[in-house]
Amino acid sequence: MNALKQLFGGNTRQFGMIFALIALIILFQFMTGGLTLTSDNVINLFNGNAYILILAIGMVLVIIAGHIDLSVGSIAAFVGIVVAITMRDWHLPWFIGILLGLILGAIIGAWQGFWVAYVGIPAFIVTLAGMLLFRGANQFVGKSNTVPVPKDFQYIGAGYLPEVGPVTGYNNLTILIGLIVVVAIIWGEIRSRKNAVSLGADVPPLWISVLKIVLLSAAVLYATYLFATGRRGTSFPIPGLILGVLVLIYGFISSKTIIGRHIYAVGGNRHAAALSGVQSKRVDFLVMMNMAILAGLAGMIFVGRSTGSGPSDGVGWELDAIAAVFIGGAAVTGGVGTVVGSVIGGLVMAVLNNGLQLLNVGSDMQSIIKGLVLLTAVAFDVYNKSQGKKSIIGLMMRNFGNRPQAETTKTKEVISTTTSV
Repeated sequence: MNALKQLFGGNTRQFGMIFALIALIILFQFMTGGLTLTSDNVINLFNGNAYILILAIGMVLVIIAGHIDLSVGSIAAFVGIVVAITMRDWHLPWFIGILLGLILGAIIGAWQGFWVAYVGIPAFIVTLAGMLLFRGANQFVGKSNTVPVPKDFQYIGAGYLPEVGPVTGYNNLTILIGLIVVVAIIWGEIRSRKNAVSLGADVPPLWISVLKIVLLSAAVLYATYLFATGRRGTSFPIPGLILGVLVLIYGFISSKTIIGRHIYAVGGNRHAAALSGVQSKRVDFLVMMNMAILAGLAGMIFVGRSTGSGPSDGVGWELDAIAAVFIGGAAVTGGVGTVVGSVIGGLVMAVLNNGLQLLNVGSDMQSIIKGLVLLTAVAFDVYNKSQGKKSIIGLMMRNFGNRPQAETTKTKEVISTTTSV
């Protein structure tokens, strides 16, 4: 077990859901007769769930801050229909349409953030109202019709990396991205060992680092092979590329910046954070506005993939995003969770959906199974915490204890470090 902790960065919480994801993939690969890990299925799985994973990135920050957002599906649908109509009627270029959608999402997020942060209405109520408001606005503006979008705009949701360079039978750009990721894994591990040595911390045995590099690189290269060898005209999907960039950006913001530390501090103990100088209202405003921007982006990606915006877009998306966040390790009470963990949780749900569909399981049983998975994951996490054990599916802020005094002390330490930075 100690070797496993060192292999996965000393964090037993992180590899719990990774193991669950791997187990699901292996199980469905066996049960479907090898259909799960075919190139076409993996590409479709990733392409078809990218918009939910993007929502999960924004939702985890909202939940870490101690809130919930029920309006993301309706916002995505409203932004999608507005962008589709303006592009059809005003003949806007695709990039102007995307910019318009992001601006509209920011305006909606500022509207909801104002009520939450500065009026003091709970986010649950504000976003419940927003869910009804923007669902109705979607149907009012679009007159409950489906509005198509131009082919250039469809690329954001259904495009693939183009074919460049010599003909090799593989998509060269996809291969290049895979190799870059492998180099980044090797460089990151080497840097981590050097930093541990310079700080005088315990350095894991060399074989641990080598094994970690081999396992991660093998997984990346195999995924690269699957994406690069799909049917002609396909490769790594553009929505997946957007998702990867967002994971890097928001992973950095949440773990390496002052605003990221403030989000955790507010969610961990709002009163202690306020006493330490954190502007909790500003944090609440920003996480709500950011969520709406990502909802707008997710809506546009979905519209691009489905070639048009319709009245039923976005229905139930908020539930999928929330489920991904909680399965990925976020705490219901706030203060705990990571961007990567939420994406992993979303992938667990995506693989589960995909595997059940390949097995021709009915939608009724799919819903029952997903509900049981969500309940089991959260219940197991809560049980471990109540027993004083480390959470299997949580990822960060393990020092935020259940006792108010310890929680307050830890929050003050975080803010003191932030202030000195």
